[in-house]
Amino acid sequence: MKTAKLVTGILTLVFSVMVLLQSCAAGAYNAMEANEEVSGSAGFLVALLMIAGGVVNIATRKSNGRGGSIAAFVVFLLAALVGFPLAGTFADLKIWATWCLIMAIINLVVIIKKNKKEEVQ
Repeated sequence: MKTAKLVTGILTLVFSVMVLLQSCAAGAYNAMEANEEVSGSAGFLVALLMIAGGVVNIATRKSNGRGGSIAAFVVFLLAALVGFPLAGTFADLKIWATWCLIMAIINLVVIIKKNKKEEVQ
């Protein structure tokens, strides 16, 4: 799992840069159109949460505890819960929210595996 958390953490950081750029463009579009949507701002928040989750995954990949995985699970789940309903005209935000949901599920699997491993010992 150490390698998987490192790889997914790095991918998340790379994707978050793309989300930041896209959300700036979506925010500018929303401002020019004056359509009162918040998809650009929601994308910015999702990108920040992705950065936080990616850093937590990378930083805690070698730890034996569940704390890092729980924190990453909560952060990625929050990003998905922000991304899906607020996507609006920024349709790519649904893709990034799906990535965050997948990352939350991966961290949940890590939490469950560590619980089972502790029960055996």
